[in-house]
Amino acid sequence: MKNQKIDKVFLFSVIFLTVGGFFIFSSASLGLLARSGTQFDSIALTQGLGLILGFIGMAFTAHLDYNIWRKYAFYIFLASIILNIIIFIPGLGIEHGGAKRWLDIGPISLQPSEFLKIGFIIYFAAWLSGVKDKISLFRYSLLPLLVIVAILGPILYLQTDTKTLVIIFMAGIAMLLVGGAQWKHIAILGLVSIMAISALAYTRPYIKERLFTFVNPASNPQGSGYQIQQSLIAIGSGQMFGRGFGQSVQKFNFLPEPIGDSIFAVQAEEFGFAGSVTLIFVFLFFGFRALRIASKSTNQFGGLLVVGIVILVLSESFMNIASMLGVIPLSGMPLLFVSHGGTALLLVLAEVGMILNVSKYQKK
Repeated sequence: MKNQKIDKVFLFSVIFLTVGGFFIFSSASLGLLARSGTQFDSIALTQGLGLILGFIGMAFTAHLDYNIWRKYAFYIFLASIILNIIIFIPGLGIEHGGAKRWLDIGPISLQPSEFLKIGFIIYFAAWLSGVKDKISLFRYSLLPLLVIVAILGPILYLQTDTKTLVIIFMAGIAMLLVGGAQWKHIAILGLVSIMAISALAYTRPYIKERLFTFVNPASNPQGSGYQIQQSLIAIGSGQMFGRGFGQSVQKFNFLPEPIGDSIFAVQAEEFGFAGSVTLIFVFLFFGFRALRIASKSTNQFGGLLVVGIVILVLSESFMNIASMLGVIPLSGMPLLFVSHGGTALLLVLAEVGMILNVSKYQKK
């Protein structure tokens, strides 16, 4: 049944996050401008372009029947994998900070792993909805996810982008649960993930270092523990209502990546505990409203698509917040709608458009 109207309440939460995120990003950018004016110009252009194209993408996907994604799911996923492999072609991939995760396309750079996330969600939603009567069987639920992770693992490992693999894995587990997979299969996935993280920590020294820093952040305050120490100082300085918009001190010379990983700390310093709780509440409202849309979808593909996108957005954002609070090890996750990243902003808004389109088709 077509409702003909999008969920305006959900759209309001998205507008709040996007507009609020723009102001937080603008303030955090002042710290980058003070450090490097040239770099600021490039980043401002990328973020602005991502915002404009993102709203265009949201308008497009909100009006495009979401069932079209199911029809071309395999090809979309395959294209996203190829896009991530192209990074390794000399002259096309960009390396920064020891990681090769970006494509150089004229005046802008593109992060293909962002396309991989939504490509996986579309494909896995199409797969699970196609085998819904057999999803309780190992070979139709757990095995396909393990095969996909085995294919994507080496590609993302070479990009030094293990966090994307973690997000894809988490989204896959959530979609399996909603789809009706057996709990014992989910338990097996949990054991596999623990073993995988242990193996990664052994082979990637920076992961092991983050785990040690999480356990004892004061052990190396000028080295591996510097970011979390400065983040906690910034968050504590905000107290109840913050220093005020644009008044963060830590963003200028202390916080690493004030427009990236550390942007929540900038927000907390300027808007305080009240502002932080408000931001977290809006993210939660975004998630609950989207899950409500998923529960009323007229077919399983639409529901699974929405669930996958919600887990993608909330897991990344809350992992960013939790790592800045010292609740989990530093993750390198962006705070979606807020952090720097033109590709991430463009795609998250396009994904929101998909949810809005699903909201047009609701059960009574």
